[in-house]
Amino acid sequence: MDRLIYTALSGATQTLERQAVVANNMANASTPGFRAQLSMFRAVPVNGDGLATRAITASTTPGADLSPGDMTETGRSLDVAIDGDGWLAVQAENGEEAYTRAGGLQMDSTGLLRSNGNVVLSEFGAPLVLPLGAEVTIAPDGTISALGAGDQPNAIAEIGRLKLVNPEADQIARGGDNLFHPRNNEDGTPGAPFAADDTVRVVSGAIESSNVNPTEAMVSMIENARRFEMQMKMISSIDENDQSANKLLSLT
Repeated sequence: MDRLIYTALSGATQTLERQAVVANNMANASTPGFRAQLSMFRAVPVNGDGLATRAITASTTPGADLSPGDMTETGRSLDVAIDGDGWLAVQAENGEEAYTRAGGLQMDSTGLLRSNGNVVLSEFGAPLVLPLGAEVTIAPDGTISALGAGDQPNAIAEIGRLKLVNPEADQIARGGDNLFHPRNNEDGTPGAPFAADDTVRVVSGAIESSNVNPTEAMVSMIENARRFEMQMKMISSIDENDQSANKLLSLT
């Protein structure tokens, strides 16, 4: 069998993986705060006997597109959008601190403040608990104040402050839970949580949309489909060549 078939097969396999990344981006085009995942191809030489005449294709996901999405006003007091660079700290399912730009906050039946189900953390890393039935306001620096039902305006009390961080782009990476986490250390251990950054600001009564461009995502899906079709045609041509070669050899 011609070894070229393995080259074409690797290209088809990696094209399918890239299509999965683009499809996930497309599916989250309307998810608030979502960051598009990037995908790239690279050629990897095949080591072995003989000349280096073959290479396989490998897809990589070097990171995420961290450009901001559009900001939409909602007028809802618990909605916040990060103004510029920065992240909102939440608690991941495994209990570790993680980060998101999804600012459509909700208060559950126990008063816990959540973002897409994840508990929102205070500047000290503790869960934020709000009084039930209170009127809540969030200041640009993330400070949360609450006014109990029936209380006078001067009875408003500060509840806590959102933990807002602003790490460098190369210090943060997307996890399998669609949250962002500190990059692992060189020895493979998890990175330490980031310190709160007092310079990060939020806009109350607004949410940030996904930064996925649906048109670009659709074009990428079409390109990947055509690229996959080309790879499959190459595999078919290689198979035909092998069959013709076998016929010629059988005549000798």
